[in-house]
Amino acid sequence: MLTIQKLNKTYPNGIRALHNISLTIDYGIFGLLGPNGAGKSSLMRTLATLQDADSGTIELDDINFLKNPQSARSILGYLPQDFGVYPNVSAAELLDQLAVFKGFIHQKQRREIVAQQLQLVNLYEQRHQKLGTFSGGMRQRFGIAQALLGSPKLVIVDEPTAGLDPAERIRFHNLLSEISQDRILLLSTHIVEDVAELCPNMAIMNRGEIIRSGSPQALINALNGRVWTAPHSQINNSEELTVITSRMSKGERWVRVLSDSQPGQNFQLGEPDLNDVYFLALLDKSEPQAITV
Repeated sequence: MLTIQKLNKTYPNGIRALHNISLTIDYGIFGLLGPNGAGKSSLMRTLATLQDADSGTIELDDINFLKNPQSARSILGYLPQDFGVYPNVSAAELLDQLAVFKGFIHQKQRREIVAQQLQLVNLYEQRHQKLGTFSGGMRQRFGIAQALLGSPKLVIVDEPTAGLDPAERIRFHNLLSEISQDRILLLSTHIVEDVAELCPNMAIMNRGEIIRSGSPQALINALNGRVWTAPHSQINNSEELTVITSRMSKGERWVRVLSDSQPGQNFQLGEPDLNDVYFLALLDKSEPQAITV
């Protein structure tokens, strides 16, 4: 169980990146969802012991990450948002060198570990291929291979599917699901579908704070009977409505509205989804204010 309590971080320029972050995260995939600039990467870097917090605690298996960062590093793996590779080095060569940094000093043992990791992420056939020739999805899978060196109990992946094509995204989702069976995998993303498809538990972060948390389905169920939808062309622009989103669907713009009762004759009751939960959370920390369409 990963326990984060009252974590705070303010940068020297005055930006408050983290404010009273408290989370309890069990084994499996946990999704951290939020827009760019919400503080997700600041939290990931703090958990990965790459920066200090001003106050608070992070504990896993009785290891205090802030007081004992070296011990914490022995049980964690990290795939940062921008994972750079040496383009003229092969996958096997670089992973072998990274294994040395992880403390695997015996060559035979490293060869076995490198082979196992590359097989796990389906890159074994490309082990002698230069990393500069890898696609974005292949580089991300290689990033997971290096993050899993040493069988960490906590794996942190920061915005891993950004820029991936649909096929690579599906492959990457399947990989994340597979490797999360016996560890905590913390997935940070601004892509709602990543969390909806992968995560049994989640939190939404904005402006350095946790503004929603729970299971995606429970958060969605809380909106049952309260989400209404209508074509934008059929809405009176003078109406004051609590608009969740205005989305294109089948070539037409549809408005989704939060209301305890039918807000107008052209509105039909909609099926809530995680996008509704997310955008309502960003509108306001409690209830969104009425706005004009």
